[in-house]
Amino acid sequence: MIRIDAAWLATTPLDMRAGTDTALARVIATFGAAQPHHAYVFANQRANRLKVLVHDGVGLWLAARRLHQGKFVWAPAGSPNVALEHAQLNALVLGLPWQRVGSQGAITVV
Repeated sequence: MIRIDAAWLATTPLDMRAGTDTALARVIATFGAAQPHHAYVFANQRANRLKVLVHDGVGLWLAARRLHQGKFVWAPAGSPNVALEHAQLNALVLGLPWQRVGSQGAITVV
């Protein structure tokens, strides 16, 4: 199992033809560095595909996911990159509305 201590959502679209080196270059340009045990999540322009780059402390993993219907719920382009909680990352990868999961989706007033 790959250990992920933190996950980051990049709001700028990534060309899904990008391989590991291109995705790593985007991570460095966007986040400054690829930190060990961090996951960096990118989507294409239409938000129906995503790629996750994970630095496991030794090397890099690049995973891809494609939805056959619908699209991933994504932050608007131009907004700042978002730190994701584990539950939010799991919801995002499944295509669920990740903003409603975790502490950000807590109901505090009745």
